[in-house]
Amino acid sequence: MRTGPDMMLELACGQGPVCGVDEAGRGPWAGPVSAGAVILDPDRIPKGLNDSKKLTAKARAALEEEIKAVAISWCVGMASIEEIAQLNILHAAGLAMRRAVEGLHVTPVFALVDGNYRFPLPCEVKTVVKGDSLSCSIAAASILAKEARDRIMVEMDAVYPGYGFAGHKGYHAPIHVEGLRKLGPSPIHRLGWAPVKAALAGELGVTEALDL
Repeated sequence: MRTGPDMMLELACGQGPVCGVDEAGRGPWAGPVSAGAVILDPDRIPKGLNDSKKLTAKARAALEEEIKAVAISWCVGMASIEEIAQLNILHAAGLAMRRAVEGLHVTPVFALVDGNYRFPLPCEVKTVVKGDSLSCSIAAASILAKEARDRIMVEMDAVYPGYGFAGHKGYHAPIHVEGLRKLGPSPIHRLGWAPVKAALAGELGVTEALDL
């Protein structure tokens, strides 16, 4: 019985380096979208790898350090607020993924990508639904992507106080709704998102926010 991700999908790709790819931050109302790409050493797999959302903050932080120390190659790519607005969030996530893969100092022959959308990447691509629960490489990529983006949102909390970015990282939360109602959108808010547009128009009430 499967107890967590393993390296079977990587092995099934055959010879040559295989990277796992995953993104973080497609759903939030604010901040960039990030993506991680990781080529793991089959002989040095960190223990406890899993979907980043299933891990505690302490476990993610420890695993991030270990992944960076033992991986054959790793990279995190970002797509900005402006790129999200220009491309839409799906294709901005793909851009962040491409930047992550292109930033690897070892060129992969295959990329295992979380989800079911085949983004154009500089190597062969295999999509894996719920891949961060199945592939160690994708799980590692998800951890790096989330940790990198979370750090940015903590920094943005100091730059744009009042929204609670350090706590919720840009997602829906009562303090975020209240900040939008009182202050309006900040420069890092995604202006195309429904709750942000409502705040910009002065129409964001507590009841409406709960439905968004």
